[in-house]
Amino acid sequence: MSGPGPAPAGGEIAFEDRMATVEFRVAAHPHIVVDGEVCRSCTTRACVTACPANLFAPTSDGGILFNYEQCFECGTCYMVCNEAGAIAWSYPEGGHGVVFRHG
Repeated sequence: MSGPGPAPAGGEIAFEDRMATVEFRVAAHPHIVVDGEVCRSCTTRACVTACPANLFAPTSDGGILFNYEQCFECGTCYMVCNEAGAIAWSYPEGGHGVVFRHG
């Protein structure tokens, strides 16, 4: 895999180029567990709009589908959730999770 191209004159790196430097070391067990039954009573769906990685999706039956494999581990979903017990969040087990590289 080749690295991102050179930074523009302003020093800014395009999002796609920055994401090319991110590695996800996926653990066998999720570090975030979403209780779909609790989510059915949620009226805000704040996790869907707040997650910077777009990992939450509403399902046709009123629940929430969550995919932890490309999580940035920012905790935003946990902070914005207004339904007690809907999201159980912890850091991934050692050696797993997101790895950001500066390049």
